[in-house]
Amino acid sequence: MGKGNDQQFVMFLQWALPRLGLRWPGFRKVRGQVRKRIGRRISELDLDNLEDYRLFLDGHPEEWSHLDNLCRITIARFFRDRGVFGSIADTVLPALAAQVTRRDQDLLRCWSCGCASGEEPYSLALIWQLALAARFPSLSMTIVGTDADPATLQRAREAYYPAGCLRELPAPWREQAFRSGPTGQLALKAEFKKIVSFLNQDVRATAPSGSFHLILCRNLAFTYFDLETQEKILGVFAEHLEPGGALVIGCHEKLPPQAETTLAPFFNIEKNGTKLNVFWKDDRLCI
Repeated sequence: MGKGNDQQFVMFLQWALPRLGLRWPGFRKVRGQVRKRIGRRISELDLDNLEDYRLFLDGHPEEWSHLDNLCRITIARFFRDRGVFGSIADTVLPALAAQVTRRDQDLLRCWSCGCASGEEPYSLALIWQLALAARFPSLSMTIVGTDADPATLQRAREAYYPAGCLRELPAPWREQAFRSGPTGQLALKAEFKKIVSFLNQDVRATAPSGSFHLILCRNLAFTYFDLETQEKILGVFAEHLEPGGALVIGCHEKLPPQAETTLAPFFNIEKNGTKLNVFWKDDRLCI
């Protein structure tokens, strides 16, 4: 689990995370994943313990970027938080599609920020192609997934998944969208991949070009990043959202306190008792 006990590791994270623009509360429940990685890194460097690694960081500033990579949390599956995706399918996407159609536009643009190995953007693609496309025949959808980790993006492009990754997906959709893949995995069929593209980007530094009708950033920026970074990223989202567009964040996340004054056009709504953290860029979209 790492070269040190849990209390020592917690103290290490509480020292290191603020220097990376990250916040300790976001890591409290998932620190085991990070601890394993840092333990392996300590062994790679032929160091003895966390204190040695701390001294190594002090003497080797370039190691901080490596530590930042080790602190990326990857928890992903199709339809993660199934109720959220149900609300997106039943409420958010149809409303956005109707709005885009009323504007005589023919393309609904979506951004999945922190997409990991592709489960979230592909979930959107399945919703569109299996549930909504027939209702909006004049409209197409395009989805861009961004992530800072090139290895997970490579897995996203290959689109091979263990069966457990699909357990929240409706059973008929699993049968329609997947075929047998290598080593017992399931492979997403090509027709469901074609509207999704991937970019190796860290939202703290860059964002995809253009504007979007829907942005998903769940369980990333507003969980792991510090307040200053959250405010910066929220500004990026506001800049890249179309008027009337929607931002969806994690069920248990909240926007920075300053959001109401610095980004007054955002409104938080709740639909049919479902905890859906969605914010509209303005109040023109009625659902």
